[in-house]
Amino acid sequence: MVMNRSTPNIMLSVISTSYTTLLRYGKVKVRSLNTISHSKPTQRPKRIILIRHGESLGNVDEKAYVTTPDWKVPITPQGRKQANEAGVKLNSLISADEFIILYYSPYLRTRQTVQEIVRHLHPKQIISSREEPRISEQQFGNFQNVKEVLHAKQERHDFGRFYYRFKSGEAGLDVYSRVSSFISTLVRDCQQYAKAGYNLVRVWMILIVFLFVTVYVSDHSNISTFQEKVNVVIVTHGLSLRLFLMRWFQFSVEEFENSKNPENAQLVVMKKRCVGGHRWYVLDEENRKSLNLPSGCGVPKNVYLHQLDEEK
Repeated sequence: MVMNRSTPNIMLSVISTSYTTLLRYGKVKVRSLNTISHSKPTQRPKRIILIRHGESLGNVDEKAYVTTPDWKVPITPQGRKQANEAGVKLNSLISADEFIILYYSPYLRTRQTVQEIVRHLHPKQIISSREEPRISEQQFGNFQNVKEVLHAKQERHDFGRFYYRFKSGEAGLDVYSRVSSFISTLVRDCQQYAKAGYNLVRVWMILIVFLFVTVYVSDHSNISTFQEKVNVVIVTHGLSLRLFLMRWFQFSVEEFENSKNPENAQLVVMKKRCVGGHRWYVLDEENRKSLNLPSGCGVPKNVYLHQLDEEK
């Protein structure tokens, strides 16, 4: 069959006519044609995988920030090793026929981490690779006085990370705000990539339904290549990573304050779950424990509120 721009419309027209006929004779039980034609299923990736950068020079020596801008601090040899190990883990987690949308902080240490990670991925797996300033590290100020920064970090520990503001820098709340803005972009990007052709299998699945007439069509949004084959990978910083999780899973400021940074180059995995027409992400249980998050922080609050996880 030769396909052109009009082919999907012709196919849908034929299927629509046959659909009406089948309903008349009671052969197939389905939702109304209007529901199928006009519904707009939300495109969501199979997984969202957050990775903290490999060990940086600043992680082992605070004096690095005195003469080097924070965004130019490199990773150490140990950090490169950790980043390579993260690449191996990512490769084993993602199947060879799956794809990746990659976002990373502009900081040198995150870019170097990405360089090591992608060595273990096939170039064709990466749909896009984008530098994203909104997932940068919290701003502590410009060139830093070690004693002042150490004092401020101790003060932050006593005051609380979320609201404490560094002199000439940011509070955790500021990072939370820009990460929230990034999440909105991430969702829109996923929708755009799906429209660009990463769910083309849907047309063929509709054709299969027409040919065999044995399928109970209850939720056509589930047959999406995008949702089953695409992963979002975000390489960022410890605090930004935790604030991303805080915003996504809606856990409280107090719960955030009790959480811990992931290890350098640790993979934090959010996997999609589907029950009926509902979709949400669940944080990997080992990740949740390692970040010192309560059990309720691994699932969006609405899942518990509406008891979605208990649906059969």
